[in-house]
Amino acid sequence: QVQLVESGGGLVQAGGSLRLSCAASGRTSTITSTAWLRAAPGKEREFVATIIWRDSSTTYADSVKGRFTISKDTAQNTVYLRMNDLKPEDTAVYYCAASMGRGRHDYWGQGTQVTVSS
Repeated sequence: QVQLVESGGGLVQAGGSLRLSCAASGRTSTITSTAWLRAAPGKEREFVATIIWRDSSTTYADSVKGRFTISKDTAQNTVYLRMNDLKPEDTAVYYCAASMGRGRHDYWGQGTQVTVSS
């Protein structure tokens, strides 16, 4: 089993920045990738970014490219999402999800709220 705990959400004005953290515990050696996804009110959950643990390669949704950066600290088993130039449309509950290489998100965190005021 893997446990994920997100932190770092909050209220920020448009144009501001936040850094989210996703700390993993348990059988972390089984994780092959970690993703951030978000769910805005009234909208379906959407992909934000992912990082591959083996080579640190990253992928981003078009809506966040150039503004968000996903990174990891292997020693701390933690994945970060640095969010710059935040916009009101970035308001959502942000979740991290870990995959074990089976083409799905196997473990989820509880989510952290990000609210961007205009």
